[in-house]
Amino acid sequence: MKLHVQIKMNEELYLRNPERSELGKKIIQYSIQMIYKNGFEAFTFKKLAEEINSTEASVYRYFENKHRLLIYIVAWYWSWLEFQISYETNNILDPSIKLKKIIKLLASTVEDDDMTIYINESLLHQIVISEGSKVYLTNHVGEDNKHHFFKPYKQLCAAIGTVISEYNSDYKYPKSLATTIIEMAHFQNYFMVHLPLLTDFGENKNETDIIAFLENLVFSSIDTKL
Repeated sequence: MKLHVQIKMNEELYLRNPERSELGKKIIQYSIQMIYKNGFEAFTFKKLAEEINSTEASVYRYFENKHRLLIYIVAWYWSWLEFQISYETNNILDPSIKLKKIIKLLASTVEDDDMTIYINESLLHQIVISEGSKVYLTNHVGEDNKHHFFKPYKQLCAAIGTVISEYNSDYKYPKSLATTIIEMAHFQNYFMVHLPLLTDFGENKNETDIIAFLENLVFSSIDTKL
């Protein structure tokens, strides 16, 4: 049974809602494909327009610039991932099992699940790994934050932090550990593939080793009495 979930996006991210037209959906679909293939720096609205047989002006009617589009697709991914975690852990009462499930979801290759036909979650996951930090590592991060552009990421971290606190209510750093798990899962995956000497996983290139490492890191931290 396939799930179809409507993810509500921040209206300030776009000029025209891309979900409400075929052109808007094509903009999202092909942006993900092009950024995955060539990287964010090489991606332009002019190239996108050529790819979808439209005009650059038409693309600009949906998004103010390519950075806003990147925030949009990354924010969509975080909301989608939060839903996946909620769905996968909904009937699990043991917080240790919940945490292990979360770690596995964060560190494993994502399969395209057709939940949203025009979004390839597998490609988007790779974009988040390689390009995701560019969303907030900017000199206008404060202004973007005022517009709540990072709310989906904050909600995901809060959800993970809540499970950490369920496991050990005395642990002082649940939010910090939550963001560390997410970022480390991505960095270790990226290093494993592209810069193997920065990890212990470059030789085997096995995601299960990253999962084991993260489990060791997390439970070593939260089992310690501070």
